[in-house]
Amino acid sequence: MHRFYVSDVSEADKSVQIYGEDVNHIKNVLRLKNGDEITVGDGSGRDYTCVISDLNDECVVADIVDICDNAAELPVDIYLFQGLPKADKMEFIIEKAVEIGAKAIIPVMMERTVVKLDEKKKPRKLERYNLIAESASKQSRRGIIPEVKNFMTMKEAVNMASELDMIIVPYESAKGMEYSLEVFKEAATKAKSAAIFIGPEGGFADKEIEALKEAGAKIVSLGHRILRTETAGLTSLSILSFMIEIGGY
Repeated sequence: MHRFYVSDVSEADKSVQIYGEDVNHIKNVLRLKNGDEITVGDGSGRDYTCVISDLNDECVVADIVDICDNAAELPVDIYLFQGLPKADKMEFIIEKAVEIGAKAIIPVMMERTVVKLDEKKKPRKLERYNLIAESASKQSRRGIIPEVKNFMTMKEAVNMASELDMIIVPYESAKGMEYSLEVFKEAATKAKSAAIFIGPEGGFADKEIEALKEAGAKIVSLGHRILRTETAGLTSLSILSFMIEIGGY
């Protein structure tokens, strides 16, 4: 069933109204019509099964026929703090991180970040990132639309992560797979929120690792192979989300 998001819907409503680009998508791309069913998410974990009752150029009206909790969301909020990579890698990371289950993605300007964004271009870049997150949410039937937050410095990112229950840092110099497994298990079974920090192409600077350690971060290994920045975050998310789903192991 096709999925859309409407932020101002509530259980007391009899119908929902869809505006914006989704109207064109429903009418002219999907070619839906009156009587067709769609799913509308409220962006906070509730799903509404609806039947289209009216279409025009400005709005699609759909009557609510059923309400249920969305089953796609993890009980642990996972925040991916991603060292900003080159080219369009960030777009790929955002799409896949949303599919896997991240609560939010934070682009971080680290010491070894190669990309130097013009301040004037940041709002447009961020807008595109969030459109990608929304599209990935629809595809993976998420109950929320994970937010891609504004670009942060490493200091800002560490301060934000310090408010979460756990900080996990995959690092190429870390050793001990048994310890790593225990860290992921602890996050999956005891934490309500967790941060995963991933360095850019050049990796973390030593002082960044020290700052993370001072904030209580767990430094883990993902194995004997060196992973690319776009691989390391998605691997970490996959491990943690899988362990959450199975209740540890």
